[in-house]
Amino acid sequence: MELTFPVIDFSKLNGEERGTAMEMIKDACENWGFFELTNHGISHELMDTVERLTKEHYKKCMEQRFKEMVATKGLEALQSEINDLDWESTFFLRHLPQSNISEIADLEQDYRKVMKEFAVELEKLAEQLLDLLCENLGLEPGYLKRVFYGSNGPTFGTKVSNYPPCPKPELIKGLRAHTDAGGIILLFQDDKVSGLQLLKDQQWIDVPPIKHSIVINLGDQLEVISNGKYKSVMHRVIAQTDGTRMSIASFYNPGSDAVIYPAPALLEKEADKYPKFVFQDYMKLYAGLKFQAKEPRFEAMKSMDSAINLGPNPIATV
Repeated sequence: MELTFPVIDFSKLNGEERGTAMEMIKDACENWGFFELTNHGISHELMDTVERLTKEHYKKCMEQRFKEMVATKGLEALQSEINDLDWESTFFLRHLPQSNISEIADLEQDYRKVMKEFAVELEKLAEQLLDLLCENLGLEPGYLKRVFYGSNGPTFGTKVSNYPPCPKPELIKGLRAHTDAGGIILLFQDDKVSGLQLLKDQQWIDVPPIKHSIVINLGDQLEVISNGKYKSVMHRVIAQTDGTRMSIASFYNPGSDAVIYPAPALLEKEADKYPKFVFQDYMKLYAGLKFQAKEPRFEAMKSMDSAINLGPNPIATV
């Protein structure tokens, strides 16, 4: 049976087809962990500017550095599979609780400005989506946003990646398979060069590149809060032999001291299957185990006495 990746017209939530759109989101969250939004309300002009400036910045500031790294590590002449490295060129931006965009070297002023504008729009969309997930799960309005809030508000950041052409894509991944640790992830990806795949029913399925769409996926925290009703799903990026793939992934995550646990309203009919922990403790564990299965991470959190402490915020880009 041919599986059709869920693509949802977000504008339908404002009309007579709202019920159908909500059902599609519910099905995607329960059975895919991913879906793609069109007509999401973010201006196409803004997205085009973000894409143009991201590609210009890569060419001007990142491409040569990537080529030097490849040469230094001898990656052009790979003979055997590499499992401890990704074929990607990246940098990170933090938006919340405090932005670091002004501190990132090499960014032109107009690029900084447009990335800030884009982050504001994505933050709004993330919060809209969290409310829709509450509605579908039968949680009170605003529940997910409140859980994510902690004492300083959510952590929100962006990983800007480029995946250059790779001479041996069968030997090295653009990005190795993993689930995302955080909350809800919003991806603006290249509409010409593909490569993102998710694991469903033991097979890797392409996430289709659609111009001006935003791809949504759920992180480990939403699996825990939904008590497993929604799943975070393994995904990876396959390197391509031609074309550089742009990927701008924004992570709307809980605050570092937010306490994460299955929503009590969902436990009336079933036992909780997941631990209770502080988000930053999970992030510390995840840092060393990102490319492994999520289940042992959940088990490790169960056995940890997760003490609440207010340390520095981990950057929200995993």
